[in-house]
Amino acid sequence: MSAARLDEIDRRILKLLFQDARTSYKRIGESVGLSEGAVRKRVKRLVDQGVIKRFTVVVDDKSMIKALTMINVDPSVEVTGTYDAIALIMASDMNTLNRCIDGVRRVKGVRNTNTCIILKSVHPSSRTR
Repeated sequence: MSAARLDEIDRRILKLLFQDARTSYKRIGESVGLSEGAVRKRVKRLVDQGVIKRFTVVVDDKSMIKALTMINVDPSVEVTGTYDAIALIMASDMNTLNRCIDGVRRVKGVRNTNTCIILKSVHPSSRTR
């Protein structure tokens, strides 16, 4: 697929959707000087051309349970260390976390898992120097 040609209005629409993907077409139209229908057609074209891949939600991860799940798989390659893969799982509650881990365990080739709940994340910018 060739690169989509975006004009200035397309870029302004994308900027508004980046800020809030739930912004109404009416409000976008008011911001860019187009009717709701014209915005709807442009967004559909941007989706059809693959410029917009999906509309999504960004969750404040402080409200999520985070866990690292270390995974052993049937040997198809040799790696160093005890585990073959590590997955970061984020879930809204323990039941959801358990369902995710059970889903990993059901994947063909997974021999076992070991999960550690993350109690605190330390970011480099928050460390004292």
